[in-house]
Amino acid sequence: MEPRRKTRKINVGSVSVGGDAHISVQSMTNTATADVDATVAQINALASAGCEIVRVAVPDTEAAKALRRIKAGINIPLIADIHFDWRLAIAALESGVDGLRLNPGNIGDKDRIRAVVAEAQARRAPIRIGVNAGSVEKDILAKYGHPTKEALVESALRHVHILEDMGFFDIKISIKASSVPLTIESYTLLSGKVDYPLHVGVTEAGTLFSGAIKSAVGIGTLLANGIGDTLRVSITGDPVDEVRVGWQILKSLELRKRGVNVISCPTCGRIKFDCAVVATEVEKRLSYITEPVNVAIMGCVVNGPGEAREADVGMAGGDGNGLIYLKGEVVRKVAEKDMIDALVEEVEAFIERKKRP
Repeated sequence: MEPRRKTRKINVGSVSVGGDAHISVQSMTNTATADVDATVAQINALASAGCEIVRVAVPDTEAAKALRRIKAGINIPLIADIHFDWRLAIAALESGVDGLRLNPGNIGDKDRIRAVVAEAQARRAPIRIGVNAGSVEKDILAKYGHPTKEALVESALRHVHILEDMGFFDIKISIKASSVPLTIESYTLLSGKVDYPLHVGVTEAGTLFSGAIKSAVGIGTLLANGIGDTLRVSITGDPVDEVRVGWQILKSLELRKRGVNVISCPTCGRIKFDCAVVATEVEKRLSYITEPVNVAIMGCVVNGPGEAREADVGMAGGDGNGLIYLKGEVVRKVAEKDMIDALVEEVEAFIERKKRP
């Protein structure tokens, strides 16, 4: 693991990004933004899963008008995603959003850009410049032939310079591609040229299975190399899964802790109980927990007892029963049919004890 790259800190509502702030987890709604009830419900579900900043699409005036009511119904910072229409950016800021995702070079002449910048400055709302490989400017594509890392970085810096020339520096940047190697190469190149906080992710990563893997490889590599201040996993489907995968990436790199970390056997011919069923059900039943806790579910005489002892709460099972460990000490012996209930009980009790002063 490389030390985290030093960046300037900005504030997105109540959440700091960059500097010494935690690497935050973001997502984006897939509801129609104008449907306030559906959008608020989805944002609150995302927040319950651990989402710390949320973005909504603002394609038209109706969506922009809904932002004030959406903001009133949620408890995490709200970002408005704007393309092409500077008036929607102004309307979003007037509705109280905490920031914009907007590429200034795409919203019109300098007077229009200046109007948006002035409103963002007055409201202390940062702007994320978001460059994607699929939408690089035509002149830059003509220069490089196709979306290379140099093309993506040049595009990002073009937008950065527009804002800097207007005295605006409350900026974060993303520079994404659906190609994992191109994403890694582009962020690596960019990180050596600016000190703005970077929003990292692999765009259009696919469905849950492929998207989670691409994101883990791409985002995980960048974070392990010290690059990245906030992240969004892009998945075709329920955005709650984006948040869960994002947290798992951070937990896997031991950059942040949240909720249950399940340590379980990959299973082999030595297993003498259905470890997969037990582990899956325990993880599901404890998914509401936000306090960090390591739970081991092991069924092998080779590694099982050791892993179970090292976890906060662990179980080593076999031959019709299991031993439950609490911080390395055996506290219960239970029948196989009672393993799930017993382990859940012990984890819940462990969490309750942690909360006591």
